[in-house]
Order: sequence, then structure tokens, then C-alpha cells
Amino acid sequence: MLKTNYHTHSTFCDGNNTPEEMVKSAIKRGFDILGFSSHSMYPYSSLWHVPAQQHSAYSDEIRRLQREYTDKIKIYLGFEVDYIHKISVPSMKTFTEFSPDYLIGSVHFVQNDCGMFAIDDTTDNVRDGIKNIYNNDGKQVVCDYFEAQRHMLQKGDFLIWGHPDLVRKRNATLQFFSEQDNWYCEQLKETAKTAAHAQVIAEINTGAIARGAMDDVYPSPYFLQLLHDEGVPVTISSDAHTAQDIDCAFDRALAAATNAGYREIHYFDNGSIKSQAI
Repeated sequence: MLKTNYHTHSTFCDGNNTPEEMVKSAIKRGFDILGFSSHSMYPYSSLWHVPAQQHSAYSDEIRRLQREYTDKIKIYLGFEVDYIHKISVPSMKTFTEFSPDYLIGSVHFVQNDCGMFAIDDTTDNVRDGIKNIYNNDGKQVVCDYFEAQRHMLQKGDFLIWGHPDLVRKRNATLQFFSEQDNWYCEQLKETAKTAAHAQVIAEINTGAIARGAMDDVYPSPYFLQLLHDEGVPVTISSDAHTAQDIDCAFDRALAAATNAGYREIHYFDNGSIKSQAI
């Protein structure tokens, strides 16, 4: 199999290594294709997104690496774009001036009339968000999260769907919902159907394992089964924030895909989507 990863962070956003250090690690670990996907909500930014004024520098650096290492690895330019209602929608049109090869669409935030908080944050901050913004209504947090996912899938223009059930990340500690509840399963079913219509590639993301946040991939086995049954293709991504984690738990991701019924993995190359047998 070709070894690919399209979800890669660096010092341009919240990663710990430079893009070139990530490239060298990928070559050392036998990757055929490496895609960079710095956090973005262009033209806005935050402490962990690429600053708006740095998007050109980021794009130029990835293109430089693409040229320099062309005989050793294929490198692609992407962005992981946040969906935030009325603020940011993953759309290629927004990024035209940077000519990215692809976008990842992700939901990191939940919001209601009282405010917004990052569901992909420290345990304490997520606890505070649930308490202060949602009055400890964990069910509503989850429902709003998946509603945002469905809106992104309906409105966005992106290739890869990032960590589809990220809301699970702090649940083992905070226990603000149960994955066995009927209402939760219905949220997953509805979201899987929306993803099928959106014609995106769902990623099997190993980032929570790498960072010790959760001993499982995204999506969960049940959600991944639903995605398979709806005909949603998958790819494998590490969501790497350090050079050493660039292929973390890929074996577990492949096993998860196989257990859900998948027999092929999709990847992006030379402007088109291709597949390879597992």
C-alpha cells in the first residue's frame, strides 16, 4: 500500500515541528504522500490557527518543500478549515489566492445563544464550557456539535472530513453523554446520511491516541460502520502535531476500517481521488 497522510500540522499553527522537520520524518518513515493542513479560519485567526497574514508564507513554504523533495516524496498543500456558524465555512473559493490542493473541513467549536467554546480543548476548559455556556446540558452540546457537522457537510466545499466525532475526546473523563443512548445513535445515523450526500472522504484519525486524550480512533466503531453502510469512503490520517507521531497507530486505523467492512482506502494524488485495497 501507498503510505499517505493528509492531516499534518506544523509551527505555522499549533504544531511542534517545522514543515521541513515533518517532511524529513515522513520520508524516514516511508511515506509516499504527505499533505499539510494547518488550522485556518481565514480571513480570521486565533492562537492556534495560522495568522491571517501568514497564509501566504505558509503556502510558499509548503510549495518550496514540494519542489525540494520532489524526488523523495509527494507533498500537497492544504488547510484544515473550521466550520463556525456565520464566521467560517470550509470553501475552496475562500482560499483561491493560495491555490491549495485540498481542504479538510472540521468542527472544533460548539455554540449557542450564550456563547461558544472549543470541544477540542483541555478537560478543564471543556468542563467549563459545558457548565457556563450550556448549563451542564451535555446532550445539547452533542446535538449542537453534530448539527454543526451536518451544516458544514451541506454548505462546505472540501475534500476530507476531519475527525467526525471529536466530541468524544473528553467524554471518558467528563462523562457528559453516553454513546449507547438512542438519541446519540440517531445523531450519528443522520450525520452519516448527510456525509454520503456531501461526497466527502471521512478520515480515520489517530490523533487522540498520539496525544493520550483517548485510546481510540475517530470515528468510533459504530459510527464507522454507519459510514461504511452509507458508502462514505475513508482515508487514514494521523492529525500529527509532532514529527514522531506522523504515522501513529496507523495499524489500528487499518484494523478499524477492516472491522467496519471497508476493503479499500482512498487517497488524493495529482488532483484526483484514487483508491487502494487494504
